[in-house]
Amino acid sequence: MENPSRLSKTDMSIPVVSIVGHSGTGKTTLLEKLIQELKNRGYRLAVIKHHHHPDLQLDTPGKDSWRFAQAGADHVALAGLHHVAHIRHFDHEATLEDVLAAIPDVDLILTEGYKSADAPKIEVSRGQLPLIFPPSSLIAVVSDRRLHVEVPWFDLDDASGLAAFVEAHFLT
Repeated sequence: MENPSRLSKTDMSIPVVSIVGHSGTGKTTLLEKLIQELKNRGYRLAVIKHHHHPDLQLDTPGKDSWRFAQAGADHVALAGLHHVAHIRHFDHEATLEDVLAAIPDVDLILTEGYKSADAPKIEVSRGQLPLIFPPSSLIAVVSDRRLHVEVPWFDLDDASGLAAFVEAHFLT
């Protein structure tokens, strides 16, 4: 296996790991568990969900921030008491690098999706679905059945083991 740490650095030196797999395999559930495990270990995390449908709508039509975007603002920020949300317009599909450039102050960035991005990938598989990627292009596989692959394999219920793997390869 190629050194995953070398592959994981963004220009800001924040490691990035993508969770990929067929729809319905449990990527979101796995990410929830992995986030909890890594937060319990004291890490600051960002998560990016790749939404490849053209109907992405984060703001309510008619509200001020929606009106600002409709008027032509390239970047709209919503600032609340404890949260800030940024909405940025691109004239192209935002690449993973575009999104990463806006994320500071975290130890690790996890993504769901971004199958074509150049980031280390952990594939989630369930049932008899074949893997999307050849195991040699993955850093690990998570599945509900034992797969004999040349990369580390984790059971879907082993979020602690997967967190330890991610921690050892990307956070030390």
